[in-house]
Amino acid sequence: MKYTNPANLAGVLEVKGGNSAPDLKNSPDEAETIVTKALADFQKAVDDRLKALEGKQTEGKVETKQADADKITARLDAFEAKLNRPAVITGDKSGDLSEDRKAFIEFARKGVERMEQKAVAALTVSTDSQGGYLAPEAFANEILKKIVEFSPIRQYARVMSISAPEIKIPRKLTGSTAVWVSETGDRSQSDMTFEQVTLTPYEAAEYVDVSRQLLEDNAYNLEGELSADFAEAFGKAEATAFVTGDGTGKPNGLLSATGISEIKSGNASTLGSDPASLIIGMFHSVPSVVAQKGVWLMNRNTLGTLRKLKDGDGRFIMIDPITAGAPVTLLGRPIVEATDMPDVAANAYPIMFGDLAGYRIVDRVGLTVQRDPFTQMTKGLVRFGAWKRVGGDVTNPDRFVKLKVATAA
Repeated sequence: MKYTNPANLAGVLEVKGGNSAPDLKNSPDEAETIVTKALADFQKAVDDRLKALEGKQTEGKVETKQADADKITARLDAFEAKLNRPAVITGDKSGDLSEDRKAFIEFARKGVERMEQKAVAALTVSTDSQGGYLAPEAFANEILKKIVEFSPIRQYARVMSISAPEIKIPRKLTGSTAVWVSETGDRSQSDMTFEQVTLTPYEAAEYVDVSRQLLEDNAYNLEGELSADFAEAFGKAEATAFVTGDGTGKPNGLLSATGISEIKSGNASTLGSDPASLIIGMFHSVPSVVAQKGVWLMNRNTLGTLRKLKDGDGRFIMIDPITAGAPVTLLGRPIVEATDMPDVAANAYPIMFGDLAGYRIVDRVGLTVQRDPFTQMTKGLVRFGAWKRVGGDVTNPDRFVKLKVATAA
């Protein structure tokens, strides 16, 4: 028998137990045993009742098996309907949450001034000088997962957390060289050269207004509302910065980074007369180790243009996935739709190919939330301000190539 919520059996089946009765909510196996036994007892009672009714008369009328069978059938139908009814969770669900998460929800609903001291203590480890509180790790991770929907670069880039205002990462410019020598011949010196890439986190911020009455209603999904809004706001801001950011007050984007090689389309405003060959040339212009890990970056409009391209043998160079959920591929490598990549136009860079592990994202401060019940008080709203600090830049420009819509030099 399939396990069902014991609460659904109310009024249909009475389950009894002594002081050692099992906890049906936490023990599906014991619940199944009890329900099975109860059904067996019920069936036995029905059989005994039918036998006792044979030949028995009540007020001059004979109770037939058929009459009782109809009643039994109706009762079994009601029992089955109860079993098939989904469990309904009512009331406060916070009992299943961690202490810090419950404290954060209470902070959002009531404000720190009306919280119990125990709950405040769970927040104080995250408080800063301006009264903001870091969102619990689980809540922040949920938002981060949703951010990826708007900021696909984060899914493929290298991401790290730092605890300093900036971080310097060494980048190798040239490597050492080995040469063949005789048994007693002189060995020549070969040194590596490096430079440093400085990654600075910048602050992104936004706020959302929530109805005070909704906050007072425990049945209202406050977490879902905040996480969805914050994820969309920060996700869109990150997506734009990681692609086109100029490094001034925001991350340095892929298209703004220096040192990335480019291929020109050969036409001032289009992909040229043979765009398929152009794409193939881009793919083979990077080292094999990069091509094996590389992805294509473009927006949806450019993607639609490339779907029509064929190679010299008349085969489409873009292949749709044969399994659900798999990405569309171009020359065997996935295509990442980035909304902020430009359309095909004069002097634009509509297509980029490379290994996004060569782009580094640094997170300095996780999602921090400040509750303001005063600014919008006359409108019955509570304002939640949120911010986070994040930076990004290309650390390995040799892992990328971009296509520029322009005539050949």
